[in-house]
Amino acid sequence: MIENSEVDSGDKAMILLQSLICYLREKNVLSRADIEELRDRVEARMAASETSLPCTAAIASAAATEMRELDDYCGKAYGGKHRRRMN
Repeated sequence: MIENSEVDSGDKAMILLQSLICYLREKNVLSRADIEELRDRVEARMAASETSLPCTAAIASAAATEMRELDDYCGKAYGGKHRRRMN
């Protein structure tokens, strides 16, 4: 078993957040459209990372990639309707 001190706190936080999002989606508290909206917000913050976030562009990009993967996973696991796109 891995000791608690051997796991990076960022990894712990990522697992907790992913689990929370999946749990809320499973219980229909979050819709697929909500998760897509969250993904879009993360990607928008990545685009503006130099001015608005106190992190590097690489970290923001990694967060956006994780969010896309989580969106794909939740879509496959729980289904649901996509968000309506406005043109």
